[in-house]
Amino acid sequence: MTEQIRQKLSDSKRARWTALIIVSVTMMMGYFLTDVIAPLEPMLEAPAAQGGLGWPPSDYGVFSGSYGFINVFLFMLFFGGIILDKAGIRFTGNLACVLMVGGALIKFYAIAFMSQEGTTYINIPVIGSYTGFDHAIKNQVIMASLGFAIFGTGCEIAGITISKVMTKWFTGHELALAMGIQVALARLGTALTFIVSIPVATRFGISAPLLLGVILLVIGLLLWLVYDVMDIKLDKSVPVSENLSSSSEEDKFHISDLGLIFKNPGFWLITCMCFCFYGAIFPFLKFATKIMIVKYHVAPVSAGIIPSLMPFGTIILTPLFGAVYDKIGKGATLMIAGSVLLTLIHICFALPVLNVAPFAIFLIIMLGVAFSLVPSAMWPSVPKIIPMKQLGSAYAIIFYIQNIGLAIIPMVIGKIIERNTTDGVTDFTVPMISFAVLGFVAVVLGCVLKVLDRVKGYALEKANIED
Repeated sequence: MTEQIRQKLSDSKRARWTALIIVSVTMMMGYFLTDVIAPLEPMLEAPAAQGGLGWPPSDYGVFSGSYGFINVFLFMLFFGGIILDKAGIRFTGNLACVLMVGGALIKFYAIAFMSQEGTTYINIPVIGSYTGFDHAIKNQVIMASLGFAIFGTGCEIAGITISKVMTKWFTGHELALAMGIQVALARLGTALTFIVSIPVATRFGISAPLLLGVILLVIGLLLWLVYDVMDIKLDKSVPVSENLSSSSEEDKFHISDLGLIFKNPGFWLITCMCFCFYGAIFPFLKFATKIMIVKYHVAPVSAGIIPSLMPFGTIILTPLFGAVYDKIGKGATLMIAGSVLLTLIHICFALPVLNVAPFAIFLIIMLGVAFSLVPSAMWPSVPKIIPMKQLGSAYAIIFYIQNIGLAIIPMVIGKIIERNTTDGVTDFTVPMISFAVLGFVAVVLGCVLKVLDRVKGYALEKANIED
């Protein structure tokens, strides 16, 4: 009887918040490496005589999009979700961390040690046509892209694993707040890249920020090993009655469960909304430093600071909106509000008015508000729609579709920017309108999801904390 009534480790507030901090810091290290090159775009494109690498914008677009190449074209993220549901959190998390470190090392080697000479002619096809990327790409770019793709595989698998970690430890407790804090710390990693990268690269060379990122990832791997010990203790603390129930055949994941996920309309609405929303955020950040320099006349040495304001805003607001969702609900409403704000911001970026730094700062801050509203409600809403045993695969599919956007959109935007550049001067109207269209589609999807919530009873508008 004592075994059946003992407290689970996750019922301890100190234990579950300790687990949250450990895995969140690991993910923060990953996000630092993800965007560590973004502020350096002008340096990458500068000629070698000026200390740059001579990458054209289209090559930079290929490099930026390579983050999702393996996840998208080799379906690795999809398989990662199945591995997570089959092999468990500890194995999958360890695998993800090793992939991140290995990919980062390859990326560092390419930029630090490879020659800037040498190219390979490549066609990158899309269904039924060509994207227009049929040109010679630098071998250095190809190797850096390979490393970034391997890193991206690990980072995205880590993301879905941590989402399941949060659900495992915080269901019935402060789930949205916990996910909000995890997202906030990830955004801190992104923010630090825009503050640290340019000064470090200017003083020590373009590869120096990457080396720093590799060191941080190794620290993240060690932290994940500490989490492994906590996860083992959590499993041992689960009452015998729960262990027997969870080990029954019907509670185990089967490949056939994928069909149930695919048939879920709410799941697809969140997935498509994620594709559009994140497709209008992360690819924008890849080009944000250049936009600050060209459109808003910000000095190159400080141009990366303005985009860094966006993730700093989310550090406070994402947990705040998550706490609102936990206590009050309104998940679908929060997602709609964030998507509307996102659309309006990109429209403002497209307008040929107020091309001054203060207006850019205001828009970036408001973008941070939008970027807080949607994730704080989107990720905690998935467990309301998908059962726990299918959750890893569900998150993996969402991340997989998201990665399609993260792979293709930067390449398309890079090509659009190239075509809208005359005599070295770029018109950013078309790229920003493209981002605004993605935001508008997210608004429509959010409205449909809110209607479907009433029909299906997902409880997206209800609070998460159980009384």
